Amino acid sequence: MRLTLYTDYALRTLLYLGVHADRRVSIREVAQAYGISENHLVKVIHHLGKGGFIDTLRGRNGGLMLSRSPEQINLGDVVRHTEDDMALVGCMAPPGKDSTRAGEGCVLASGCTLRGLLGEALGAFMTVLDGRTLADLLRPYEIRTLREATPGIEKKTANPTPKAAETAE
Repeated sequence: MRLTLYTDYALRTLLYLGVHADRRVSIREVAQAYGISENHLVKVIHHLGKGGFIDTLRGRNGGLMLSRSPEQINLGDVVRHTEDDMALVGCMAPPGKDSTRAGEGCVLASGCTLRGLLGEALGAFMTVLDGRTLADLLRPYEIRTLREATPGIEKKTANPTPKAAETAE
């Protein structure tokens, strides 16, 4: 199973918003942090907003935020929302979805063992994602790395104590 770049961008966007849950962020900021196209990201953001995963606000004080807490954003739901086609092989495509992939011409289509096996594997894959939330991905490494990758935002550093400042000189 290989997720699309679209889903990859959606998950990365949610991670970034989870790390910066205390403020609104811009599409440009997310794109710069990951080095990805703003144009591609706009479509992903719009779709995540329609799915109720993020809130978007236009204008001077606008930006993006998670629409609910990271604990309430299920990764399986995100993948199902962003993946257009979960069919691993053509014969698994829903009827009418894409006539070129719907298994026409395959002599095994009516009782294929491979199709059943792949369906079971896809089910296991989704079961793992269904058991995880965005909060499970927000670990110290991700938080630290995404805070450091935040473009144009001042990094908050603790002021050295007078004793430490003296030793530094």
